[in-house]
Amino acid sequence: MARITLDNLAHSYLPNPASEDDFALKELNHDWTDGEAYALLGASGCGKSTLLNIISGLLIPSQGRVLFDGEDMTTAATADRNIAQVFQFPVVYDTMTVRENLAFPLKNRKLDSAEIARRVQKVSAMIGMDAELDRKARGLTADAKQKISLGRGMVREDVNALLFDEPLTVIDPHMKWELRTQLKKLHDDFGHTMIYVTHDQTEALTFADKVVVMHDGRVVQIGTPQDLFERPAHTFVGYFIGSPGMNLFNATLDGTRARIGDATVDLGAHYAASGKIQIGVRPEFIRLQAGGDGIPARIDRIEDVGRHKIVRLDVGGTEVSAIANEGDAIPADVDRIGFAPEGINVYADDWRVEATQNVPGKDAA
Repeated sequence: MARITLDNLAHSYLPNPASEDDFALKELNHDWTDGEAYALLGASGCGKSTLLNIISGLLIPSQGRVLFDGEDMTTAATADRNIAQVFQFPVVYDTMTVRENLAFPLKNRKLDSAEIARRVQKVSAMIGMDAELDRKARGLTADAKQKISLGRGMVREDVNALLFDEPLTVIDPHMKWELRTQLKKLHDDFGHTMIYVTHDQTEALTFADKVVVMHDGRVVQIGTPQDLFERPAHTFVGYFIGSPGMNLFNATLDGTRARIGDATVDLGAHYAASGKIQIGVRPEFIRLQAGGDGIPARIDRIEDVGRHKIVRLDVGGTEVSAIANEGDAIPADVDRIGFAPEGINVYADDWRVEATQNVPGKDAA
């Protein structure tokens, strides 16, 4: 296991990058704590795999350093980093049996046969392939081959880090849940530093201690699932995390109040910011109203998803989502929405703004 430090790290695939826009991975400084499980989360093309490949040694960064426990490993070969990496598409040896595939990294390290057999048996049970140990890999399904690939990464107990690059893409949905559970258990049992790349928020939030959200080549927030949900540091985090994502309203600020269209909203605290101002409110904190103060709205449709209802509203030509409990009746005369004060976030140029002063008797948003 190792503490992984990214020092002034950035990467461009162009030979002579002229501006920040030329960088696939924009400047990053971060310590990955020894023994924690991280998820790199973001849309396709945001820089997740670039960052993972730099950590693993498959890619040398354009600038900055990668350190393992303080030792500079920036140009070190992958083999010298003592990491295990599992890729999006399965990499197996078709002429070998499942058992031989799983044992291969252990034989390379010259472990004794009894220890190899113990680890292979344990991992094969974890990935649900103990009944196929003596089958050749050739002819197995894609998801079975990916389970072998996962098993080869999991069979080593001495690695500095385990890196996973969207490893469950080809796995069927039920097996995805089981393998995520097993990966989490592996982390709990052995305390490996794990970094897991995915575009699936469910995978990220259920697997990781800390989620690293990336957007347009930049890390926009690192935090626990609760941090990301309650206080998104960037509008992209609010949009990308949650189903539905956070609602955003263009606004102007006036101290403790915000103007949204023709309506005024009490923010519960004092804010001072300039630039493009937006108010972010998750659907769980949208309140449906009939008459009185609030922002004019019209219900377009109601989607019953079993656990709750998603109310889709038209607010000045923009779709806004609200969540109501399954048993709640939705009044037919709803014509406005309001915000629960604890669910209000204020953004300037897409970045969250902290309140400068609380209003007596109220909590800051």
